Amino acid sequence: MWSKQSILRDIISFLINRSQQFQQQLEKPYVLFASELMHSLCWMKLNYSKNLINKARITSEKIAMKTTTNHYDVIIIGTGASGGTLAHRLALTGKKILVLERGDFLPREKDNWSAKEVYQKERYHTDEDWYDKDGKAFRPQTGYWVGGNTKLYGAALLRLRERDFEQVIHKGGISPEWELKYEDFEPYYTQAEKLYDVHGERGKDPTEPPCSESYPYPAVSHEPDMQALADCIHKLGYYPFHLPLGLKLNESDRTKSPCIRCDTFDGYPCLVGAKADADVNAIRPTREAYSNLTLITNAKVLQLHTSASGREVTAVETDVNGELYQFSADIVVVACGAINSAALLLRSANDKHPNGLANSSDRVGRNFMKHQAIALLSIHLEPNRANFQKTIAVNDFYWGEPDFPYPMGMVQNSGNVLPDMIPAEAPPLLAPYVKLIPGFELHLMAERSVGWWLQTEDLPHPNNRVRVVGDKLHLDYTLNNTEAADRLVHRWTSVLKSIERNAMHVIPFSLYPRNNIPLQAVGHQCGTCCFGSDPKTSVLDLNCRTHDVDNLYVVDGSFFPSNSGVNPTLTIMANALRVGDAIAERLMVVLHSKENPGF
Repeated sequence: MWSKQSILRDIISFLINRSQQFQQQLEKPYVLFASELMHSLCWMKLNYSKNLINKARITSEKIAMKTTTNHYDVIIIGTGASGGTLAHRLALTGKKILVLERGDFLPREKDNWSAKEVYQKERYHTDEDWYDKDGKAFRPQTGYWVGGNTKLYGAALLRLRERDFEQVIHKGGISPEWELKYEDFEPYYTQAEKLYDVHGERGKDPTEPPCSESYPYPAVSHEPDMQALADCIHKLGYYPFHLPLGLKLNESDRTKSPCIRCDTFDGYPCLVGAKADADVNAIRPTREAYSNLTLITNAKVLQLHTSASGREVTAVETDVNGELYQFSADIVVVACGAINSAALLLRSANDKHPNGLANSSDRVGRNFMKHQAIALLSIHLEPNRANFQKTIAVNDFYWGEPDFPYPMGMVQNSGNVLPDMIPAEAPPLLAPYVKLIPGFELHLMAERSVGWWLQTEDLPHPNNRVRVVGDKLHLDYTLNNTEAADRLVHRWTSVLKSIERNAMHVIPFSLYPRNNIPLQAVGHQCGTCCFGSDPKTSVLDLNCRTHDVDNLYVVDGSFFPSNSGVNPTLTIMANALRVGDAIAERLMVVLHSKENPGF
């Protein structure tokens, strides 16, 4: 009888050897690789075995909104990190606010925590097609729900570094300067961390910017195996720190903790409502506390119409459950995410805006960024018993290293690697064969794995863009700044192989070739409607109002002039609070609750 360790060694050795050959010889047919994989695994076979939310209330709201005679002070299109946060802030004004959400409330169901449903079947992603630069259709990893993509996000909430707001020279080009600086965002970062229950520890991240307050909640603790890993990394002279996370966790009294530290956190909806997403932390409490805010779900905005002068939006054309309506407001805010916001503006072209609404600069949709994101799997001899693994982050290479004085990016844990996740990420032609690998072998790999997420800044380029052709959304994107990303992968791999609990192998997650990270992963989307003071080179002014249309704002990741190397979500949330104050001032309302953004 073979031991589990010897079987594991055989499986991993084969997978590593074949995946390396696969990466080096991409012209080798998938079918040949797949047949060899299955032939080698078959002889190793072992004898192991192994609802709807508040419907009545939502329906009554939809019926009440069937009239188009109501005029609003503000219409917000979208309920994600930007739209949900902005709705939360503007509700305090007492003004009449309409929020239009393309999707519905994400259902609470057992499948929320099923790796097979979430990763293999993509249960909570849209089934629409977008098209790449070659015209090839792909299914984007985006979801239309109340709360937007925060319903599935990993809730890593970090501030941009101070230097990220300056011009930065990269190996692959230049990251442009922001006209606003870190100090302009700092108070709003503090408010956003409170609103989204961020857990963290100041002073441990070597690149951390100055902060006016401590995190509102203590850092999420490392479980013993993750703590041992962090200690090993520290012994090599690096400075791992607790990844700042937005969640509802009480480790001092677990009986009062909504979060149960499950193994289905990163990329999954939270069945118990313990993830600090825009639905749970912004939209729901705002609807309960303020009668001046109306939410309509299943409301897809099709086009924005303007006055004859083209200087103001006069109607928001919306498909609500198959029926067309036009809503109007003094101020209209687009918060659909960087891709869909740009697409909406482009679809709203008219005689005064022939190239798309607010697009006199020809910048709408351009300079799309999404990060170079690389998922790595480190496989160890010892089982990894940590139930909640997404706790370690490393920024020692953020600005480079002595012999490479260019930014490289950030390292952080991904969520737990579960057996059903492994075949979900296989290349398309190989996936059917990988799914036939017996479950025990997958389990053997998964229980000895640690997932790592590496991200390097991609640089704005005008040809990386959103286009609308007829009714099709095209996303043209070519990777850049790749040398820095390759350097980060190489460096982190060497670290993992050097520590005491060293990895036997470090491979691209699920045998992916390193340079084939899928375009459909758009969780960190930004750019497309850059802000700035010059209407010739930017779409938005510094308060995210469009230069061309007086009552139109775009408040999501679109406004980013550059991407940085950290997750963009907290900056999107902070900016929504900042712009909310600017809109409130325009509405001649002074907000008094900035010190208590969570009510």
